[in-house]
Amino acid sequence: MMLFQKILSSAVRTAIIAAESVHGHTFKALVYRGPAACDGCPEAVAQLLKSTPGMKIDVTYVGPDEEVKLNAEALEGVDVYVQPGGGDDVDETWKTDMKQYYTEIRHFVENGGRYLGFCLGAYLAGHTPGFDLLNKGDDVNTETERKGSQVTNTNDTIIQVDWTFASGKVEMKRWLYFQDGAVMVLGKNSDAKVLGRYSSNGDPAATLNQFGDGWVGLVGPHPEADKSWYADEDFVNPDGIKFDIGHDFVQTVLNAGHKPETYEKLSVACSPS
Repeated sequence: MMLFQKILSSAVRTAIIAAESVHGHTFKALVYRGPAACDGCPEAVAQLLKSTPGMKIDVTYVGPDEEVKLNAEALEGVDVYVQPGGGDDVDETWKTDMKQYYTEIRHFVENGGRYLGFCLGAYLAGHTPGFDLLNKGDDVNTETERKGSQVTNTNDTIIQVDWTFASGKVEMKRWLYFQDGAVMVLGKNSDAKVLGRYSSNGDPAATLNQFGDGWVGLVGPHPEADKSWYADEDFVNPDGIKFDIGHDFVQTVLNAGHKPETYEKLSVACSPS
């Protein structure tokens, strides 16, 4: 019995150290800013990252016109690479601006990095075309062409999403900014976790999947959209402009593979009575 307690106690200490390393860690993020991104999209994503509760995230912009170029050297020691929203022509954007980074991005994620894809960034994680960061049976498509979609055109608008928070809380029919956003089409054997669904038809609007030793988080709408986005288009969000869904998305992806609550429960269970 004493031997079991010592072994368990050692395991608990190891787990607690791991948990503390996650909580006390300063995450390093590279946010793409360049011709593949729309005006204001990299900055909105960067602000979302930096304002995420309970996490310290240092953001560096990376791109062809930035001081830091997107290459293998820049990705060394980085925790997460972020691909923000961009233009409507995915094929042209891929061919002209992003295909050149295929090997570096895949290697980064496969070896433990995180990929966050917002709207166009979600499209670019797929296979047709993209970085091939999804399971073979999964891919990304456009939600506006799906049966039962709430939005059927490419205009800037808002769309309703059912979101499952990391806490387990589910909020139905939350309004989010949307412009020809992605849908993750999952195969029968997919192991991707659905974080949010489009309310009108249940299509996956946000997912999390493992790729090699890394993790891929994709979201079709724009949970990072701030008040300037709505002002520019002269429409309002009926729920108000909130960032809780965006923050939950970031937290979920960066915490993937870590379960801090387990450490706390083990510590309590093994404490001397």
